[in-house]
Amino acid sequence: MATTSKALFRGAASTSSTTLYTTPSATTTVVTNIAVTNTADAAASFTVLLDDVSIATTVAVGALDTTIIDLKQVLATTKTIKGSASATTVNFHISGVEIA
Repeated sequence: MATTSKALFRGAASTSSTTLYTTPSATTTVVTNIAVTNTADAAASFTVLLDDVSIATTVAVGALDTTIIDLKQVLATTKTIKGSASATTVNFHISGVEIA
């Protein structure tokens, strides 16, 4: 069984819910942390869902600030991480481990 630590997603948020990561076939993923960074001079908000269940709903992130979500959540094959934000100046940095 191979275990690989990796960046599951790194990039700007969309203002509508978008799939950021899908667990590959024959793989289990453990999401270990999510950093949400707002690069704008105004506050914004974000939403994150694991397997279509919200873990953060319209959470505020201050201007030029970062919110860290530290967790250990398992996603089975084909399960997804989805996210959105109130502005495209919000960036998601999602880390985890794939077990295949």
